[in-house]
Amino acid sequence: MPELTSQTVYFTETGSGNTDRTLHLVAERAKSLGIRTVLVATTSGATGVRATELLTGLDVVAVTHSAGFQTPFVFTYDPANIERIKAAGARVLTTTHAFGGVGRAVRKKLNTYQVDEIMAFTLRTFGQGMKVAAEITLMASDGGLLPDGSPIIAVRFRTRGRHCRGPQAHPRADFLRPAVPRDHLHGRARASGDRIRLGSTGPRRSRTLVQSEKPD
Repeated sequence: MPELTSQTVYFTETGSGNTDRTLHLVAERAKSLGIRTVLVATTSGATGVRATELLTGLDVVAVTHSAGFQTPFVFTYDPANIERIKAAGARVLTTTHAFGGVGRAVRKKLNTYQVDEIMAFTLRTFGQGMKVAAEITLMASDGGLLPDGSPIIAVRFRTRGRHCRGPQAHPRADFLRPAVPRDHLHGRARASGDRIRLGSTGPRRSRTLVQSEKPD
């Protein structure tokens, strides 16, 4: 029976030092798969800046938190970082979170979850990184930044927050075929044809290029 073998990299220690290595791996895999676009989730904008420095020759889209994510009407990013990203020729997307829009307002007011946050919790079954990868891909698709629906790599780094395990959480990169939010269930977290998936098939590691693991 035909089979595919694909390498997955796991970091044995968490920490910001894994950022550069992850981006180098993303660059290598993008080249081998013929992928042109890489989405990078960035809070302060610092990761977006680093991505523009290491992912040269690729179309980098830095996806930030929406304005008001932490404080109403306030951005989480450093404007200086955003200017550096744009000066490097990359694009920046700031928009409503695909899994945290008006449905979250209903949950806060009426104490009941809506379909968007249910989807988010389902994706977290595969790890917080999988949820973020899917979310920023939907956001970029809906914003017109992925007009032809070609496969992309979505990268997420997270060092704080309620869904992190430890003070320095895991980097993760996933190979996705985009879809706009109204066609979300048509999106794919793996490629078709002769292109390989990015990772193993373990329950928390499905279709992953790289993520870190705390030692047992």
